Amino acid sequence: MSILLLGKQREDFYFEKAQDFLIQNFPEVEIVLAKPGEPFPEKYRAWDGDYLISYLCPWVIPKELLQRVRIASINFHPGPPEYPGTGCTNFALYNGETVYGVTCHHMAPEVDSGKIIAVRRFPVFATDTVYSLTQRCYAYLLALFYDIVSLLIQNEPLPKSGETWKRKAYRRAELEALKRIELDMPLEEIKRRIRAVTYPGYPGAYVEIGGIRFDYNPETNQTL
Repeated sequence: MSILLLGKQREDFYFEKAQDFLIQNFPEVEIVLAKPGEPFPEKYRAWDGDYLISYLCPWVIPKELLQRVRIASINFHPGPPEYPGTGCTNFALYNGETVYGVTCHHMAPEVDSGKIIAVRRFPVFATDTVYSLTQRCYAYLLALFYDIVSLLIQNEPLPKSGETWKRKAYRRAELEALKRIELDMPLEEIKRRIRAVTYPGYPGAYVEIGGIRFDYNPETNQTL
C-alpha cells in the first residue's frame, strides 16, 4: 500500500508522531511538507498511489491529484463540521462555543466539503485562549489520526459519519477582518475579538488611526 502524507513544514510534536505511526506500519510512505506561501509542487500532481493523507497541510490539493488516488484522499481538519476552512478556533471562541471538535473527511476539490468520516468533540472552557484550544485540538486530532490509520492497517473500511458540513469554509480574509478593532465598537465586542485572535508570535487585534496601525499587546494591556 502506498501513501502520500502532506503536512506543514515546522517543528510539530503531533505531526512527528503521526508520520512515525505511518512509517512504522506501511512500507511505502512518502512525506511532503508545505512551506509558508509555497505553491503545490508540480511533481506531485501526477503522484500515483493508494492513499493521500493531508494532516494540517495548508495546500489546496489539485483536483487532478485527487482523481488519481486509487483508494481515498483523507484530510484531518482541526475543527468540527460547524467550522470548515481557516481560523476555526478563532471563530469558535468569537462565537462563544462551549463544544468544539476535530474532523476526518474525504477530500473534494472544494476545501472542507467532502464526505465526513469521523468527528471527535470536546468541551471549550471559559478560560480557553486560542493557544490552549488549539493545542487541545491538536491532541484530539492525533488521537483521531491513530483511530483512522489503525483501520487502514487492519484493512477495515473507513466509517461513514452521519454529520455534514454546516457552512462554506471560512477564508483568510474573514479572519483578517476579525482582527480589526473599530473605535466605535462596544467594549464587549472588542473583548470578544481580542480573545478570538490573540495567539503567541502572531499578529492579533489592531486599530487603525490616520492610516497608522496600532497592534494590541496582551502583555501590556491587562485591564480588559
